[in-house]
Amino acid sequence: MSVLRTKGLKKCYGKGENTVSALDGVDLNIEQGEFVAIVGTSGSGKSTLLHMLGGLDRPTSGTVEVEGKNIFEFDDEELTIFRRRKIGFIFQNYNLIPILNAYENIILPIELDGNKVDKRYVNSVISVLGIESKIRNYPNNLSGGQQQRVAIARALATRPAIILADEPTGNLDSKTSLDVLGLLKTTGQRFNQTIVMITHNEEIAQMADRTIRIEDGKIMNKAVKD
Repeated sequence: MSVLRTKGLKKCYGKGENTVSALDGVDLNIEQGEFVAIVGTSGSGKSTLLHMLGGLDRPTSGTVEVEGKNIFEFDDEELTIFRRRKIGFIFQNYNLIPILNAYENIILPIELDGNKVDKRYVNSVISVLGIESKIRNYPNNLSGGQQQRVAIARALATRPAIILADEPTGNLDSKTSLDVLGLLKTTGQRFNQTIVMITHNEEIAQMADRTIRIEDGKIMNKAVKD
């Protein structure tokens, strides 16, 4: 079942002769439970694509459908709510709240929605990620790898339709990067989670089920299995 689909996705900046096409007619189809890596060099359009997929920026034209819903038909408030409920983000810089401990960071999206925390599910995620002993620690008392594990747990906590990972190992050393990506893949499989990750690192990309290459705002392939 398709959980994420784009049709004719375009994003242009500037006007007239100064117009730059960051995305140029991107068509994508990602199935439930897939772990997909989008690979490209700096300036290829991969970050712009991720922002469109997550509803963080609106396209010039084209559509993004999450579970069959065109997310850009929502107004800004509706989109914010939909994004919080249906899309989990993992950022290169972790984006943890420094005044909250690890557990409070993990359950924050649930509490923002006024929902009850499924403690059994959240604790199972924490266990798979191996951070049980760190959940009362504040971010400044966690290593980079531990902070990223907390960020993964936070992304999973709401059981979103998709998880979007933006260079999730960019601030980690090679060994920690592989460890964290291994855990991301494991949790994705364990909880049947759809993951889309952008990266410029070919080695990291090979851990995904499928690799999509983007160059100059265009998809160069759609179905390369590693």
